Amino acid sequence: MNFRHYNKSDIRVIVELFASVFAASEGIAEGELIGGLSKDMFEKTYKKDLLNFVALDSDKIIGSIFFSRLVFDSDIEAFILGPVAVHNDYQGKGVGKALINFGLDDLKNRGVDIALTYGDPRFYNKVGFYHVSQKTIKAPFDLSQPEGWLAQSFNEETIKTFTGKCTCVKALRDPAYW
Repeated sequence: MNFRHYNKSDIRVIVELFASVFAASEGIAEGELIGGLSKDMFEKTYKKDLLNFVALDSDKIIGSIFFSRLVFDSDIEAFILGPVAVHNDYQGKGVGKALINFGLDDLKNRGVDIALTYGDPRFYNKVGFYHVSQKTIKAPFDLSQPEGWLAQSFNEETIKTFTGKCTCVKALRDPAYW
């Protein structure tokens, strides 16, 4: 298994991967929603604000993750992880965990201060994320599952309270994702 940044020629395969993985696990409507989100991430996000990584088995893309910039009123360099997809045939084999760690290492090397995500704490705790309250870091939208607001700092042992507004990239500005 290999990991790398996506190539422009990978976009169609990545969008199809997200649509099929989420359709299989959450239903057709969710597959369409998240497939559309992955397409929008590529089309509506400035290159400097988006990172996408893929996992490959031989030359086949079997996993993909997005990191997109979050902007705070403070001078913090932050990215949010999501969405994440691993081909159904490869789930439960450590692909997602390894791919996320690859992406987190890239963020650290870029000097990013903090990574956030919104998802299942049981999974994301395995890659260094832990729960933060909205009093510590305000999410861009109201969260339907506040226990899924997770972060990890690359500079500090504990995360300090961020004051002010948090803004995400345009593709994530639909409350349905939150």
